Amino acid sequence: MNVSVVILAAGQGTRMRSDLPKVLQPLAGRPLLAHVVDTAQTLEPRQVVVVYGHGGDSVQEAFAGQDIVWALQAEQLGTGHAVMQALPHLDADQTVLILCGDVPLVRADTIASLASAADGDKLAVLTTEVPDSTGYGRIIRDVDNHVIAIVEERDATDEQRRIGEINTGLMACPAARLSQWLERIAPDNAQGEYYLTDIVGCALEDGVAVVPVDAHDHTEVLGINDKRQLAAAEANYRARSADELMGQGVTLIDPQRIDVRGSLTCGRDVIIDINAVFEGNVQLGDGVKVGPNTVVRESHIGPGTEIHPHCVLEQARVGANCQIGPYARLRPGVEMADGSKLGNFVEVKKSRIGRGSKVNHLTYIGDATIGQNVNIGAGTITCNYDGANKHQTTIGDGAFIGSGVELVAPVEIGAGATIGAGSTISKAAPDNMLTLERARQVVIKGWKRPVKNK
Repeated sequence: MNVSVVILAAGQGTRMRSDLPKVLQPLAGRPLLAHVVDTAQTLEPRQVVVVYGHGGDSVQEAFAGQDIVWALQAEQLGTGHAVMQALPHLDADQTVLILCGDVPLVRADTIASLASAADGDKLAVLTTEVPDSTGYGRIIRDVDNHVIAIVEERDATDEQRRIGEINTGLMACPAARLSQWLERIAPDNAQGEYYLTDIVGCALEDGVAVVPVDAHDHTEVLGINDKRQLAAAEANYRARSADELMGQGVTLIDPQRIDVRGSLTCGRDVIIDINAVFEGNVQLGDGVKVGPNTVVRESHIGPGTEIHPHCVLEQARVGANCQIGPYARLRPGVEMADGSKLGNFVEVKKSRIGRGSKVNHLTYIGDATIGQNVNIGAGTITCNYDGANKHQTTIGDGAFIGSGVELVAPVEIGAGATIGAGSTISKAAPDNMLTLERARQVVIKGWKRPVKNK
């Protein structure tokens, strides 16, 4: 399909009451405009032209490096005027698909149908029925049910305002026709703006068919103009994500309490408890269980692994049949081999935990390589940072680290070594031997604890 996409994203969004441009307001952890751009890219268009205005520099910076053509609308003189700014970037032989940067939930198959409906020299208009049409342009049909006009609410009669079928703002038509029609529209309306919807009249004057395309789910085409509508869109997005996951066989303890802010891929028999949040690209293998109030970001979790409640995982790679938490934090760069375990109040950063190894309680592990079947006692700390540089700790297979140990990096603990509880280890500990370092215990006779003066 020879399509170019124009996305209207120049609006100020004053009702947001925010310094952040409207199209950069977050939905599911990403800007509104990002959702529209990604959906547009599913059509493999020749180009995506974004018409920007308010907050232009920050909008462009947010999409730096992406394959986007930018067209500036310096003055906001209406939707028709916005599309005029994109015309120099369009070829006459293309179909132009016009989307809105504040309509982020539109589905890929919906816009594909809209673009296809414009084939053969037609103007395709996306419409939908909504429970409350207040604020939207109404679709006007004749007695034969043909679309004859789109009337904005400010210019509508009382009878027209009772119409439930609305214009979504999304259209498709041949580029050559679009250019001709935009030259003919005028700001003859209550707002003094160039309405894109006026090209419907131009099409009818030229004998071009106006084809209505129905968006079957009205929630996918609702515009976002304030924080209430943004929250409603977030709820719709959550509901859609939950429905897709359950359709794939994922068990959701409460479908209303899951947030997917990116791409979540699940194997068979995955169970996700309440208030779990998934950000970025997350993969859950077969039989994974995710406990309540857990955040998983940009991570791969192997089959059979269980994440207990109140854990945070970021950029982690976890093997099969692991146990994590409760209250564990995996910072970027953590790798857990099959069958390993991180327990209560354990924090790990940029470390590898070997097969079958256990870090069970109240422990910090950073910049470490831990071998297989190692036991790390409660309260152990790898002292990896000297104030300027990070240093490595290496622990060999089968080592046993007692409770309350400080491992001062760089340091190496040998295979099978045992480190006595309460030790501060700053030199290499040999294989298969007990190493401990403790100050001599002293009792001071006659000592009395200081007391405050009354």
